[in-house]
Amino acid sequence: MKIKYFLISLVFSLATSVSWAGCSYTNVNEIRSLSNSYDAWKSVTAAMSECGNFSPTLDADFKDKIGDAFAANPSLYEIGGISNSTIVPLLNAGTIRPLDDLVAKYGGNLQPNQLIKIDGKIMAIAQAVNNQHFMYRSDIFADLGIEEPKTYDDVLAAAEKIKAANVVDYPFGGAYKAGWNIAEEFVNMYLGNGGEFFGADNSPSINNAAGIKSLEMLKKLTAYMDPEFLAADSTVAQKQMQQEKIAMAYLWATRAGAMENAEESKVVGKIIMSTAPMGDVRPASSLWWDGIVIAKNISDAKADAAFRIAMEGLDSEMVAANNDDAVWLIKGYNPGPGAAGAAATAANGAAPYPSGLEMGAMHTALGNGVPDFLTGAKDASTTLADIEAAYIAAAKEKGLM
Repeated sequence: MKIKYFLISLVFSLATSVSWAGCSYTNVNEIRSLSNSYDAWKSVTAAMSECGNFSPTLDADFKDKIGDAFAANPSLYEIGGISNSTIVPLLNAGTIRPLDDLVAKYGGNLQPNQLIKIDGKIMAIAQAVNNQHFMYRSDIFADLGIEEPKTYDDVLAAAEKIKAANVVDYPFGGAYKAGWNIAEEFVNMYLGNGGEFFGADNSPSINNAAGIKSLEMLKKLTAYMDPEFLAADSTVAQKQMQQEKIAMAYLWATRAGAMENAEESKVVGKIIMSTAPMGDVRPASSLWWDGIVIAKNISDAKADAAFRIAMEGLDSEMVAANNDDAVWLIKGYNPGPGAAGAAATAANGAAPYPSGLEMGAMHTALGNGVPDFLTGAKDASTTLADIEAAYIAAAKEKGLM
């Protein structure tokens, strides 16, 4: 099973369309959604709500809940917000439905690169691309004479200058929370250093020079972070930047718009969105898409209503009102300054996140194991060996090896 990746260059092409105000029809079915909670999902679900009888659940921990929710019969939600990673368990469980018939009926405004095809069937609709990239305070960099970092060694040098100047609480922030988040940080660094996660027959391949170098850089960065970094997810790092607590951050592109939200940000107009720093081979990041799926364990009538509501949430009117909340794939999107970091990271050759069932097992093992090195409980080689062993056990249990 392979997910069809769209060309990243298509993301930044512009298109125009005319859209209606509000919802084009009145929904009479009770429709519910489960998705992440960042600004882009707030905007999409707010637009969906205009159709009536719609209840969105925005939850930062959605990825831990959506599998069981969609496995229920009937499903606890009709619409799911997913990505190229979180869709994999749903595909494996068979709890989402093909969308070809619904796209034919209601998807006339969709772009070709929004159609996520798996084994020839449309299984998801992509709404935006996402990656992690570098953000920094332009005023602090200018005052201290710091040039924009190109590598993580440059980031460390900048952090040392900022620390010495004592102008913020901590020079750097990121999503290092134990579990999924810190695993993603390793994935980014390892891909940037040219690492390959698997050898023949899905055998693990991270206990090597690239893996050790990736761990060591992650740890070096923690010297310039809040000591509670293993409890900090993207929302924590976003708020640290917004409230002038840090001068540099490595965050998702979907967090860029929040920096310019005058109601909650003290750094409006001060943040530069830059490419992810280079590893040995490519930018230390991974390319993702976010989008929607429709549950299988619901009636056809509800599936029809859910898809129509989803199309209302993914129209050009929503984009026009929330242009800078994401790097949208939807007609009418105008890439602005907030998209610059994501665009540069993609253009510089960042690799796609390696989706697949085996990567799900690896990601879990990384999330559980990487903190052992960051806290000093284990050395790098032992940490990676133990992660490989945990992956092998999980992969064998799942029939992947």
